[in-house]
Amino acid sequence: MTFDDFRLTPELLDALFYMGFRDATPIQEQAIPSILSGKDLIACAQTGTGKTAAFLLPVLNFIAEKHTNYTHTLILVPTRELAIQIDQQIQGFAYTLNVTSIAIYGGGDGSDWGQQKAALTKGADIIVATPGKLISHLNQGYVKFDQIENLILDEADRMLDIGFYDDIMKIVSFLPKKRQTLMFSATMPPKIRSLSKQILSNPVEIALEMSKPAEGVIQAAYLVHENQKTPLVNSLIAEKPEYTSILIFSSTKRKVNDIVRGLRSKKYKVEGISSDLEQKEREEILLRFRSRETRVLVATDVLSRGIDIKDINLVVNYDVPGDAEDYVHRIGRTARAETTGVAVTLVNELDMPKMHRIERLIENEVYKAPLPEFLGSGPDWKIRSTTPRDHFRKKGGFRQKNKDGNKPATEGSSEKTRQAGLTGDGAQKPNRNKYKNRNRNRKNENSGQTPEPSK
Repeated sequence: MTFDDFRLTPELLDALFYMGFRDATPIQEQAIPSILSGKDLIACAQTGTGKTAAFLLPVLNFIAEKHTNYTHTLILVPTRELAIQIDQQIQGFAYTLNVTSIAIYGGGDGSDWGQQKAALTKGADIIVATPGKLISHLNQGYVKFDQIENLILDEADRMLDIGFYDDIMKIVSFLPKKRQTLMFSATMPPKIRSLSKQILSNPVEIALEMSKPAEGVIQAAYLVHENQKTPLVNSLIAEKPEYTSILIFSSTKRKVNDIVRGLRSKKYKVEGISSDLEQKEREEILLRFRSRETRVLVATDVLSRGIDIKDINLVVNYDVPGDAEDYVHRIGRTARAETTGVAVTLVNELDMPKMHRIERLIENEVYKAPLPEFLGSGPDWKIRSTTPRDHFRKKGGFRQKNKDGNKPATEGSSEKTRQAGLTGDGAQKPNRNKYKNRNRNRKNENSGQTPEPSK
């Protein structure tokens, strides 16, 4: 399906053409017609699927047709980085339109307060805001939201995780009851369902495949001791000079600076980013990374959602994320919009249970790549389990269903992993029947039959 099929305004189609957008993604195919028809919507789609354009394009189309002179749309987001990015995307899509927007977020030096106040009182067409900062303006009594026609919550699950529920409900109390409300979330926990019942009216529901990495991501894991991590990452970077954009995730802000020091090179620039930096510094670092002035960026999970940086070649999880869902969001920074990329996870002995939970979530055992010889041997893959037969055997590999439903991922992706430099004699062999036998064993246990052994 192409964007021409949505019958958007000619000016908006021209902007899409100049930006190189032609074919709609699945979330856009399903969401845009429902939004254009005026229906409320709740959509579950993973990062990198094009969901931002799925709600921006209909909204811009509405504004272009109505020529509004008041604030038409309010978009709530969990982080200032996402607010800035969405505002930038609006400017790109609306290049040929007479549409105004502003991003409202905290963390600055206060010099932008006057500009934000002017936009809220005079009526910028689209407001993109973090809840906390917007509440600060609402408490002053000058915000004009009486004509809002669209309320959009992006990364709604993340906002609830951060603790923005009360702020969201307070903001909603300032809006007209008659409006169109759209909610986008990467996951659909019960708390999201509960919120949707309170602020949405007979919504259309869209649920793309949840919690699965994009097909274009080549995944691999290295079993390492902690002191092997930095030498391994340096080796991976050195062996791939064609990788001009590398993003490394750390689970803690404290470790970001340690990683940057361990990776510093005279041949390329390495920088770190975390919430400890001032907003201006963070924006400058992101700009250098986007422009390829910085080759390697080390970040906390502040960048795991919502930041759209194109053509990231390699994502490295220096630590295994504690939340299995965060793994999907981290590696979703590469292979965006049907491109391809490589995601590598460094797994020490303490992190093996976390990696096991990730594999169960994505229903796929991630390929265990061999360590380079100069590093020596790493730890063996060991997972404790309450069911003796329900653990990964030491020599097990991974089994992944491809389109034919049967082909093991090691066979189907061997050429890809070889080209990515992630294969070798130390790789684990595929255990083709593990997940099949696991499910069969559970059925047998429930029926009193003896479980079958893994083959």
